[in-house]
This record gives sequence, C-alpha cells and structure tokens, in this order.
Amino acid sequence: MAEYPSEYELDVVLRDGGGARVRPIRPADGDLVKAFFEKLGPESRYYRFFQVKNTLEPKEIEHFTNVDYDDRMALIAMHDGEMIAVGRYDREAGHSDRAEVAFAVVDDQQGRGLGTKLLELLTTHARSHGINGFRAFVLGDNRQMMRVFRNSGYELARTLDSGVFTVDFPTIESEQSLAIEADHEKRAVAASLLPLFFPRSVAVIGASTDSTSIGGKLFNNILAEGFSGPLYPVNPTSKVVRSVKAYPKIGDVPDEIDLAFVVVPQRFVLQVARECADAGVRGIVVISAGFSEVGGEGSEDERRLLEIVRQSGMRMVGPNCMGLLNTSSAVRLNGTFAPVYPPAGNVAMSSQSGALGIAILDYATRHNIGISQFVSVGNKADVSGNDLIMSWEDDPQTDVITLYLESFGNPVKFSRIARRIGKRKPIIAVKSGRTAAGSRAASSHTGALASSDEAVDALFRQAGVIRVNTIEELFDTASLLANQPVPGGRRVGIVTNAGGPGILAADALEATGLHLPELSEELRGQIAARLPREASTRNPVDLIASGGPAEFEHATSLLLDSGEVDSVMVIYVPTTEGGATGVARALRDCQEKHVGDVTLLTVFMQEGGAGDQLAGGPDHRSIPTYTFPEAAAHALARAARHGEWRSREPGESLELDTDVVTRIRDVIEPALQRLGDGGGWLDPDEIDECLQAAGLRTPVTRITSSVDEAKTVSSEIPGPVVLKVISGDALHKSDVGGVVLGVQGDEAVEEAYQHVTSAVAGFDGVLVQEYIPGGHEVLIGMAHDPNFGPMIVFGLGGVYVELLKDVAFRLQPITDVDAGEMIRETKSFRLLEGYRNNPKGDVEALERALQRVSALIWAVPELMEMDLNPVKVLSPGEGVVVVDARMRIEPVAPARRPSMRDLPGVTTNPPV
Repeated sequence: MAEYPSEYELDVVLRDGGGARVRPIRPADGDLVKAFFEKLGPESRYYRFFQVKNTLEPKEIEHFTNVDYDDRMALIAMHDGEMIAVGRYDREAGHSDRAEVAFAVVDDQQGRGLGTKLLELLTTHARSHGINGFRAFVLGDNRQMMRVFRNSGYELARTLDSGVFTVDFPTIESEQSLAIEADHEKRAVAASLLPLFFPRSVAVIGASTDSTSIGGKLFNNILAEGFSGPLYPVNPTSKVVRSVKAYPKIGDVPDEIDLAFVVVPQRFVLQVARECADAGVRGIVVISAGFSEVGGEGSEDERRLLEIVRQSGMRMVGPNCMGLLNTSSAVRLNGTFAPVYPPAGNVAMSSQSGALGIAILDYATRHNIGISQFVSVGNKADVSGNDLIMSWEDDPQTDVITLYLESFGNPVKFSRIARRIGKRKPIIAVKSGRTAAGSRAASSHTGALASSDEAVDALFRQAGVIRVNTIEELFDTASLLANQPVPGGRRVGIVTNAGGPGILAADALEATGLHLPELSEELRGQIAARLPREASTRNPVDLIASGGPAEFEHATSLLLDSGEVDSVMVIYVPTTEGGATGVARALRDCQEKHVGDVTLLTVFMQEGGAGDQLAGGPDHRSIPTYTFPEAAAHALARAARHGEWRSREPGESLELDTDVVTRIRDVIEPALQRLGDGGGWLDPDEIDECLQAAGLRTPVTRITSSVDEAKTVSSEIPGPVVLKVISGDALHKSDVGGVVLGVQGDEAVEEAYQHVTSAVAGFDGVLVQEYIPGGHEVLIGMAHDPNFGPMIVFGLGGVYVELLKDVAFRLQPITDVDAGEMIRETKSFRLLEGYRNNPKGDVEALERALQRVSALIWAVPELMEMDLNPVKVLSPGEGVVVVDARMRIEPVAPARRPSMRDLPGVTTNPPV
C-alpha cells in the first residue's frame, strides 16, 4: 500500500497535551519498524511477542509492513520522524467479522494515551470494513494493556488460560465508549492548550521599542495588565525593550518558555517557529499575516509552518490573528494589540476576524460585559473553534461561550461537541456569509431549496447553538445567559410604569413565540394591594407614572415568587431625576430575596446610573439591562428556546437491518458501475427497489416502451393509472406536460401516452403507475452539501415547493424527535391536522418515513441528491406513499464512510 487517502493521515492530541502523527504503515517503512523494535525494552518485546526476542527477521519486517485496507490494517504513530507506536489488526481466518488486534508503544512514550488513541482509530476503520469484533491475547501480568482495553468503554469478555487472557470486545460503538472517548478528547485538548491560556513564562518575538508598532503594543499590553510570570522581549537589534532586557533569539532566553508571541515579518516566521521548537516552547501565537489568507505561496508557507508546529508538539494560534487574553487573576494575560482590556467575567469569546475582535473587546468594555478568555483564531491552522469550546467546557471561569465564525473546519465534529457542551454552557454564534448560497446546480427541488446557510441553521438547531445575526445581538443574549438562569418556559410577566413600552414589549414577546399569561385573580389581588387604583394588574402590570422603587419591588417580587411565569421583564421610563437608581436598587433587592430560578431582565429607557446598581459582584449575579423592549424580548426568546432544547430528549435514529442494507447495496453497486466516474440518476426500477427495501411504500409501477405495452400494463393495475414520461430532458415532468393523472381505459391510455411523449424531444420510455387519489402532497428530499454532508428537507410538496419555500432542514442523521419537529415547523402542518375541515394526514407514518429516508441515506453514502415529490400523506392509519422519486449517485472516496477525521482527539485540519 504505497498510497492511501489523505483522510487516513491524522494528527492526534494525546493525554498529556502533546501530539503525534498517525498514518497507515507502508512497505517502505521497514527501517522505521526495525528502529522501533530496537527501542522497545525487553519487557515490552516479551509482552508483544510472548517470547524473548532480540531481532526482527527480514521476512517479519516484510510481513508487518505489507497490509491492505480490508483484512489487514496497521496504524503507526510518528513523532520527530521516528515511529513511537503501532496498532494493527488481522482478520481471523474463518471469522469474516472478527479480527485479532495488537499494540506496541516504545517505553519512553508509554502512559501518554497512544494505545488508547490507536484503538479508537482501528475500531472505526474496522467497523467500516465489516469487522464487528476484536480479539486480543494479553499476558496476565501486562496490566497496562489490560487497562487500555478496560478504559475503552467497550464491553469486554475475558478468559484466562495458561497465564494468557483472551479478550473479546465489539467494535460497535456504545454510549459508554462514546462518552469515554469524548472525555479523553476533552482532557487531552485542554492539556494541550494550557500553555496558551495559563503560561508560566511568555516571550514576545518581535517586541519593539516603537510603541505604535504591533510588537510594541502587544508587549506593552502584557506589561500593563500585570502578567503574573516573567516576560521576555526578543529583538535582534535592541538590548532593552521598555526597561526589560531583550534577547537576540528565543534560544538565548535563560528560561523555559511556555508561550511565545510571534510578531515578525512573514518571511521570518518559519525560521522563528523552528527556533521555538528547538527551544522547547510549548505554544506560539503567530500574529504575522501573509499566509493562506493571501493564497499562493502564502498557503504553502502556512502548510510548512503547521508541519513545524505539529512535528514539535507545539500548539499554535493563528497565523494572521490579533492574539489572545485571559482575565483570570492567576495569570492576567493581555496578549493582544487591542487598545482596550475588557472587565473580567464569565463569557469566553472566539473570533475568526482580528479586526472585528478589536471592536468586540471595545463593545464588551463599554457595556461592562465580563470576559473570561478571548482568542482571535485568525487562519486557525492549528487551534480551531472546536479545540477552544472543548477547553472551555470544564473551565470554571467560563459559563457562556460566544463565537464569531466565517467558516467551519469540521462541521460534523463541531456538532458532536456542541451538543454535549450546550447542555451545560450556552453557545452563542454569529455566522457570517448568510447570503452566499451553495454552488450546486438546481437539478432538483431539494437542490434549489438547499444552501449552505440552511445547512448552518440546521447544524446550529440540532446542536443547540444559539444563532444571532449581529455582534450586538450576541452580547444581548450573552449578557442574559451569563447572569440569569435559563428560562424554564415561555411564560413572561411584565412590570412597567408606562403603558406604551409595555405594549411594545408584549408585541415583541408574542412575535418571538413567547406569551404573556393571564395572571390569577389571587395574584392580581396581591399586586393591587399596594398600588394606586389607577394601576393595572393585568399582564403587563402597569404601575403608572407614579410607580417608584417600592411599587416596582412589590410587583416584581410577587411575580418572581408566583410560579405563574418563567421570566419577568421590568421596564422603567424615567419620571423623576435619579429615579432609575432607586428602582435598580429595588430590583437588586428583589433578586437577592428570590430563591427560585425565574429569569429577571430589565429595560431602562434612560440608564441614569442604573447600570452600577444592576451590575453583579462576588456575592450576587448581575441583572441584564437593555435600552429598548424589542432587544430584551429577542434576547429572552433565544434564551427560552435554548432552555427548551436543553430539556428536549435527543431521540433515536433508525438503523436498517444488515440484510436490508445488503439488498440496497446490491442495487447501488451495479448502478455505480453503469454510470461511471461522473455518476448520474438512478433508473425508476432501481429507485423503487431502494425505497421499498428501506420500508417506503411506492405505487405499483411498470416501465413501458410502446403504447400497446402501456395499454396492457394499465389493464393489469386495478383502477386508474398515471402516465409519466422518462426522459433526461424532463427533470420536472409536470413542468413540461410529461404527466397525466387518473387515466383509465385503452383509449385514454393511448391519448395520454401520445401527450407525455410529445412533451419532450426524446424519451426512454413511459412509466405506467398506480394512481393514488387524495391525500396531502409533501416533499422529502436530500442534497449533499460539500461542507456539511447530507441535508434532509421536508415541506409542502407539488409544483409550488420552490415558490412557497415552506420547508424545514436538518443535517443527517435525524432522530424521531427531529422528524417530528421538522414536520411541525412548517406552516403547512396545519393542513395535516385537518385545517378548515380538510382531511387529516397520517403524521405518525410521515415521521417514520422521514426516519427511513435518513436510514437509506446512511446506507448509500454515494447519494448526492434525492427528491421524493410528491409523497402522498393519506388518512390516519393509511400511511404514506412515495408517488414520484429521483435519486442521483456518484462514486465517493473509500475513506468517506466513516471519516476518521471526525473522531475524538483528531485535529480538524488537513494533513501536512
């Protein structure tokens, strides 16, 4: 195996935060294998070969280095050009679905998690090649290898015979194995980023005596904020920078350096990176620009820079970034060239734009929004958004994660991580590029409807990420979630001293899906007890203009403790000088007395000093405040929807039985051969076979090539029939007149045949199909997004689907919960409920159909586009029928199912 897909060459993060390059072994690796064996200690050799072994014979080396993708596979881990570990499996003779697995790690690399990582990668590869179980033979006193298997999360079956354990376990993932892999990944990534956020020592390479330069500003910022460790300027032409002794090169610094900021011209960056690697620097932040963002040679330079970083085990932020900061009192690191330093707080921020990052920090400072850590990721050649949110998952400083994204490195991995973290810490994101539609040709309704922005929406919705449109909305939402409990529902109570703003708030809340419940008579009576007669105790509670601190405290406290609302919005319009301060202080008292978890937010239409009273402190949380009711309503709505997502059960995906998948593959494989490298559309009979195998009902259908044959076939199908032309010129048959419905009798069949065949210049035949009367027409489709993979669409069917665009999107795979939500998101769902005495539809069968489509997509990774339109939803209990269908396939790389790049602990970047 001289060559292998690029997806098989991976950079992995290990338990101690270090890294290694993993790839398949090659026939040319004989010298590496020999050197690896010689570095194994006597005990390690004995554990691997079950005998005292001093050398490897040439035939053994040849055997070890010759593998294939299927029956024999070996992955090796490399570091600094040396082989440090190997994991391999060999399919057992007589067991088509079982393989023997074995591992070896050089002595000085043991305990770093290499065996565990190789096991995770091998099990994934084995699953995709039909191997369902591994068997290992382990000497009884090889406790370290047994620990690797036990810690994998797979259910082990062990037998001991003559001092040797036979260990059997499945390669199929389980909840426990997935949870353990995720925990390993999280801990490894956090350890690898520790030198970036909590460095014990820092160097600035390119620190300048010119305070207006980037290097000068960054060095000054680190000094000014009182970094807790030693700081070393590196400058070949200056002996002193800001009264601190400077050094010509990083290697001249008489201390171990955890973190180095690189602020030198682009042409020197690679040399500086090598010097950092030689000096044992653990992390670098490359501020310098001129890399992949400019293309050409810059992209090649970035590839070489990443190679240096990965080979040395460093982690890198950038290049082309503005730096990072950590406001923790333990470090106080302001490693940016921004002119502002935000207040300390519990909101972490990652920005893909450096220039926007400066504006973000300025906004946070002006609005007193506390930041825990901020990172400008730049080109994110190494450290990515996925790495950062994992490092923030268990960070005690961080309660809310915010992201500004321009692109995704690995959307599948982002979704997996975000789903887990979002259950504990809200993730809020601005994703730019909403108007950039995908470049796919609109060869189906689904292809015309789907764009990359719909894919982003689907990804965020499924992963529980709160999507906002602007930075202002991001901080509006972050301010609420960072300081208040996530709303437990959609019920909102309003307290105001002005009717107009109360009405604006009510309208905005209702428009965003929240509602103002009628308050109970008992609660209204309690509120009225201390209010003037003119006040209104309905919801909104209007204290009128005379309402002051006492009235606000009284009404707000009763609402907070009532159990009748999930959130309380307080709106104050100034009526007296200094009144805002008193009302804010009263609301602070309300919150401190309230023992429940009702969300409290305020609108002060003139701030008037209220902000200081509402700000939090060491013993109490802040009360977020907004200038206008609409902004507060939108922030609250996002928080409430996030609360619903947290409490929602994720559901289960449907998997097709093995024999069903085999039946489908028996259709797809010959079709791929027939269609060639470019792929193409499946024939109607192939589509029918795939759909029926997946459990989707289709009408009785026959392909005819003459009018006489059409007459004969129609007479064999009970009741009326439908005639449809088969032609490459009729992508949408009804648009060109290529469909005739409800045909019965020879004369009508002949007339319909002539009609549909004359609608196109050339045809390949005519479908004669059972006519399915009645029912609701819907669309179920799929388009393959180049970045996000298969995207499933559901909506109103028929010819108007692209005009009305009443559709819902989800990324593959979908669960039963996803299917139910997709159907109910569309406005046309009311038709399925029986709107205005229309017949109801079989919604339960429709949900199952969506799940079966998802399972079919999983079985056919070559599927690029699919339209099931129309799908007839019949009356409850009668099911659904796929009346018309189109499916396009094309060959895919063998490594695409599944991608090892989506696994825990694997970097999201292309190999170098």
